[in-house]
Amino acid sequence: MKQHIILFADDDASQREVAAYRLEQAGYTAITAADGAQALDQFSRHTPSAVVTDLRMPGMHGLDLLTQIKSLSPDTAVIVVTAHGSIDSAVEAMKRGAFDYLQKPFSSEQLILCVEKALRVADIVQENRYLRQVVADKFRFESMIGTSPAMEAVFRTAAQVAPRDATVLLLGQSGTGKELLAKAIHFQSARRDKPFVAVNMAAVPETLAASELFGHAKGAFTGAIADKPGRFEQAHGGTLFLDEIADLRTELQGHLLRVLQEKTVERVGENKARAVDVRIIAATNQDLEEKARAGEFREDLFYRLNVVPITLPPLRERTGDIPLLLDHFNKKISAGSGAPPLQFSDNALRALSAYSWPGNVRELENLVERLSAITETGVVDIADLPESLRRPGGASARLFVDLPDDGISLYDIEKAAIERALEKNGGNQSRTARFLNIPRNTLLYRMDKLGIPRK
Repeated sequence: MKQHIILFADDDASQREVAAYRLEQAGYTAITAADGAQALDQFSRHTPSAVVTDLRMPGMHGLDLLTQIKSLSPDTAVIVVTAHGSIDSAVEAMKRGAFDYLQKPFSSEQLILCVEKALRVADIVQENRYLRQVVADKFRFESMIGTSPAMEAVFRTAAQVAPRDATVLLLGQSGTGKELLAKAIHFQSARRDKPFVAVNMAAVPETLAASELFGHAKGAFTGAIADKPGRFEQAHGGTLFLDEIADLRTELQGHLLRVLQEKTVERVGENKARAVDVRIIAATNQDLEEKARAGEFREDLFYRLNVVPITLPPLRERTGDIPLLLDHFNKKISAGSGAPPLQFSDNALRALSAYSWPGNVRELENLVERLSAITETGVVDIADLPESLRRPGGASARLFVDLPDDGISLYDIEKAAIERALEKNGGNQSRTARFLNIPRNTLLYRMDKLGIPRK
C-alpha cells in the first residue's frame, strides 16, 4: 500500500519538528519547508498527497503558495494554518481551493484528523473520476453496436454534435436505444463530469409533471412536506434527457419552452427564478413534426427541440447487426451468470433475421436473456425460439391472414388492428396502448377518429 507523503510548511522550526514527528508516528512520510519557495521545491520533487502550510511565512505568502500548488496539482489537498484573529485569510484560502484550515494553537490530534479527512476525500474524488471514466468508456460511440449504414450515420452525427452543446431530438421506435445514445452524447461532451438526469414523461402522472420537472416549495400542494428541486435543478451543469417528450401535456409545453428560453426555473408554489444550466436531449417514438402540424404539440417548442434531429432505425431495417448484437448480449449475460455464451444455429439466425422485431433491440436482449435461462444444451436451434419467431415474417405476418382481392382501405386496416388489439387485451386501454407501442392518449385519439367506442 502506498505511504502518503505530507508536506508541512512553517517558518517556525519547532512547529515543523513537532508536526513531522506526529505525522511520522501516524504512519505518514513527513517532509518540511521553512518558506514558500522551499515548499514549492519540495512539492516538485516529492509530489506529496497533502500539504499543510502556514499562511504567514517570509518571502512567499501562504495564499500565493496555495494558488501555485493548486495550479500545479488541482487534486492535492492543501490545509492552511492561521493565527488567532486571522479568520479572514482562512476564508480567502477556502475560496482559492484550500481543503480546510487549522487555527493556532492546534493539537497533534487535530492535525492528524484534518490530514486523514483530506486524504479520504481525495481518495473518493479519485475513485469517482475513475468510475466516471469507466462509464464514459462504456458509452463511447466506438463501443456501441452497429455497422449498418443507417447506424453508422447515427453514430457519425452523434459524435459531431456531442461536444457542441446543441439540443438534440432523438427519434425512433421504443427499444431502438434512444436513452443509450443520449448517455453516449452526454459522456462524450464537456458535461461528462456533471449529472445525466433522465425523466420519462409518459411515466409521470399529469398532476405531478410540473413538480417533477421544475420542483416545488414546501406546502405548494397536499403532500409537499418539504422543498424539492426538480429534474432541471438536479441536472444543473449536465444533461437532462426528456424521454417520450410527445406525452408532455400542452400547458407544461409552454412552461418548458419558457425555461429553455430564459434558462431559469420557478418551483411550483414559489415566485423565485433559479438559474439552470442544462443541455437538453429529448426523445420520442412519435412523429413530433406531424403532431406539431396537427396542433397536438406546440410548434415553437418543436423547433426549439428539433435543433439536431437523429433518427434511430428499427431493428428490422438493420438485420445485418443482429449477429453483432447477439454476440454483445451473449457476452454481457454470460459475464453476469458465469455460464458459457450461447451458440446459435444457422437456422436460428435466419429466423431471427426474418423476424420483424416490434420491440427492437430491447426485445432481442430480452430474448437472449430468456434463452440463457432455459436452454440446457447451450446451442439454440430454431425449435428453441418462441413460436412467433419461427413463423416467416414474425409479428407482421400474423396480423391479417387474408386480404380481399378487391383491396382494402388503410382506414379499415388500422381500425381492425386496434379492435383486435383491444380484444386481445380484454378492452384495457392502457395495456392495449403498450401492446401497440403507442401512448395511451394517442390510442384514445385514434379510437375516436376511427369510431371505436371507449367502453
